[in-house]
Amino acid sequence: MRGARLACVSVDLDAIPHYLGLHGLHEVAVSEAVRHAVCRLALPRFLELFDALGIQATFFAVGEDLCDAPSAAMVRRACAAGHEIGNHTHSHPYGLTRLGLDALQEEVARGESAIERVTGRRPRGFRAPGYAISAPLLSILEARGYAYDSSAFPAAPYYLCKASVMGALRLVGRPSRAMLDRPRVLAAPRLPYRPSRLEPYRAAPVRPAASGLDLVELPMSVTPRTRLPFIGTSALLLPRRLLQLLYARLRPLPFLNFELHGIDLVDAADVNLPRLSAVQRELNIPFAQKRARLFEILGAIRSDFEVLRLDAAAQALGRDRLGRQGVGARCRGGDQA
Repeated sequence: MRGARLACVSVDLDAIPHYLGLHGLHEVAVSEAVRHAVCRLALPRFLELFDALGIQATFFAVGEDLCDAPSAAMVRRACAAGHEIGNHTHSHPYGLTRLGLDALQEEVARGESAIERVTGRRPRGFRAPGYAISAPLLSILEARGYAYDSSAFPAAPYYLCKASVMGALRLVGRPSRAMLDRPRVLAAPRLPYRPSRLEPYRAAPVRPAASGLDLVELPMSVTPRTRLPFIGTSALLLPRRLLQLLYARLRPLPFLNFELHGIDLVDAADVNLPRLSAVQRELNIPFAQKRARLFEILGAIRSDFEVLRLDAAAQALGRDRLGRQGVGARCRGGDQA
């Protein structure tokens, strides 16, 4: 891996009702077309965008959404086009890590089964709703033969913003369904690592091998030291100059994990939910403008890195070669701080 610079692009296919829950808008009713707008509308838009750029990506699907025939057909089309379909649980519970062991097992297994039914392939990767993971969850993934998890998001500004928004919503009587992760996530490695069996936000030492899980953690990318997040929201909402500065901090690193959401290619005209558009600001950006911005940043990533699917990156990195300092110890460029 010395000298290699890898990048991955992934898209979480969270349905519109999940965003209503995040903002405490539980009572807002949606049609079936709006409920499934992410898979029915955004997914084909992402496929066109990735095809134009020659990028193979990873889509994280929610199992229960695949009961919708048009959504299942689009996920099947994505798989046939060479993209990876990862497991994003069965019902996308934000409190996943608070579930009992049996319920936790069921969320993973049912999401996995739905994806295999639609694509004919068993998923090899997992992403937790709301990014929160636990030792029992990763042990389940290991036992089921997953090659990687990609949930850790050690972004301090994001964490503080989420905490403040959840607090404000509670004060006005509109509690969010989101869950705030343990503060320990803020100290998680920024680059790929093999998680400790006891603490998933800590890298295991190379020896003894039993102290680490037999899978790779592929965190979402944040900047060195300041840990500013680099995700779809950043790419769409930041002024172009600030986005360029943010990307410049990440460009020298040996690994980049750029996470998007299906809603990133949906706009207010697609869903016609004024109350959601008032709080989910990127909905107010027209689709054509969103596509142009994502085409620009993805084109830069494509020029600067070798872009792989997350499963391919996990295989390239090698679980047995990731020690306490993760990929940063094996590749030039970038610290783990």
